[in-house]
Amino acid sequence: MNDTRRPLASRDTGWAHRIARWLSGTSLTPNRISQGSILFAAIAFAAFSITLLTGPSLSGGLFLLAALACQFRLLCNLFDGMVAVEGGKSEPDGPFWNEAPDRAADLLILTGAGLATGNPALGLAASALAIATAYVRELGRAEGLGSDFSGPFAKPQRMAAITAGAVLAALEIWTNGTHYALLLALWITALGTGFTVLRRSARMIVALNERPGS
Repeated sequence: MNDTRRPLASRDTGWAHRIARWLSGTSLTPNRISQGSILFAAIAFAAFSITLLTGPSLSGGLFLLAALACQFRLLCNLFDGMVAVEGGKSEPDGPFWNEAPDRAADLLILTGAGLATGNPALGLAASALAIATAYVRELGRAEGLGSDFSGPFAKPQRMAAITAGAVLAALEIWTNGTHYALLLALWITALGTGFTVLRRSARMIVALNERPGS
C-alpha cells in the first residue's frame, strides 16, 4: 500500500500526523476509516437531493453540509492510509477497502450534485468518468507500470471543484435564489475528468509501447 498511495502534500503536515497518531491509538481500523468515506458521501448525496424539496434558506444550508461532507470524505481517504502504513495497522483485505469505497463515494457525490442541479444525466456521466480514471490507473498498475495519479482532474481536484461549487451555490441561492455555480462546477468536473481519462490512457499506451520487449 505504501507504494501505491496517492502523493498528497497534506500527508506530510504536522496536523495530519497528529490526528493519524491519535487514530492509530484507538480501536478504529484503516478499513473502518475507508468505509467512513461512504457514510460521508451518502450524507452529501442526501443533502444535495433534499435541496430539491426545500426553500432557499434551508437549501443553502444543505449545500454547505454537502460541501463539508465532501471534505470529510477526503479526510477518510487521507487517514486510512496513514493509519495503515505509518500507524502499522494494515489489514490483509485493506487493498479492497482502500479502493471500493472511493468508487461508491464518487458515484454518490457526483450523482447527488447532478440531481441538485436538475441534471441527473450529467451527474451520472461525471460519476462514470471518475470511476474510469481509477480503472485506467489500476489497469496500468496491473501491467506493472505503477499507479498513475495524474490530473488535471484526479479525485482531489474533483472534490475541490464540487466543494467550491456547493459553497458558492449556497451563497448564490441565498442572494439570487439560483445555484448555477454548482452546475458549472459539475460541468467542469465532468469535462476535466473526461480529459483525465484520455490523458492517463494515452500515457499508459505510450508506456506499454516503450516497455522492453514490446
